[in-house]
Amino acid sequence: MIHFARRAAGSTLRALFVASVLTLAAGGSVMVAGPALAQGEPTAPTFLSDRLSVEVLGQGPDVIFIPGFASSREVWRAQAERLAATHRVHLVQLAGFAAQPWRHGDGPFLQPAIDGLAAYVHQSGVERPAVIGHSMGGLIALMLAQQHPDLVDRVMSVDSLPFFSALYGPTATAETARPFADQAAAMMLSADADSFRAGQAMGATGLARDPATQAAMVEWAVASDRQALATAIREVMTTDVRPQLAAMTTPVWAVYAADDDGGAPAAMADALWTREYAGLLGVHLVRVDGSRHFIMADQPERMTEQIDAFLAE
Repeated sequence: MIHFARRAAGSTLRALFVASVLTLAAGGSVMVAGPALAQGEPTAPTFLSDRLSVEVLGQGPDVIFIPGFASSREVWRAQAERLAATHRVHLVQLAGFAAQPWRHGDGPFLQPAIDGLAAYVHQSGVERPAVIGHSMGGLIALMLAQQHPDLVDRVMSVDSLPFFSALYGPTATAETARPFADQAAAMMLSADADSFRAGQAMGATGLARDPATQAAMVEWAVASDRQALATAIREVMTTDVRPQLAAMTTPVWAVYAADDDGGAPAAMADALWTREYAGLLGVHLVRVDGSRHFIMADQPERMTEQIDAFLAE
């Protein structure tokens, strides 16, 4: 749930990025279940991690769903339950988000989560899964495939970029983004409860058209650990995996949103995603119109179509 809101069609994505990140900012071990015996019926836990938990549904080819920044696995619930009729679906929940425990202070966040996912695949009988990640979850999916190409069959990134701070402009780098990342993290840690909730509510309108999803996003963020949020946003804003795209052999679909009514205009979104994924040979770019950041909520039928086509390829 990276709050890169797209509020005004006439604004640049850079302006939207800066405003929404700052709006957001102002504003134990975890059990991982093993493969399910039947649809919706998890087995006893077979894997433990303090970085993530996994709920498993159904039987069949493996599909892993990863939610984004501050999000619950529930963001993928409808798609997961639908796919469970024909697939073994693994719903990831990242530690520190949506009321999940966080015991790691100021980090690191991303790499241990990737290591945890790799360990889960190794140890839980998951076979060459398709990995579908939203926003920060898409970045994690890309990094998992880059670091462990033998483990991942294919990746779908949903409204996710290989360098999120490219929204500042084509000349942005991890170093030039660092002051903004530090500022965003500091503001998250310092905001009082009322200001934080108000910031979440304001940012949510730019991230989803669906009112129920907007409300859920606020509750997930408020229930998240502030240190986990601060650590994660600092890392996401300063992580650039574009240099590794050219070496990737894992098939990648990049599905992205466009919304001429308060979101990113189509031409602007096309230019950004084409530019940022240019280094990835064979990437399959798909634009979904009439949607903001949470495509699975704003355009569920289109999301279903794209997931089915991705899995069938």
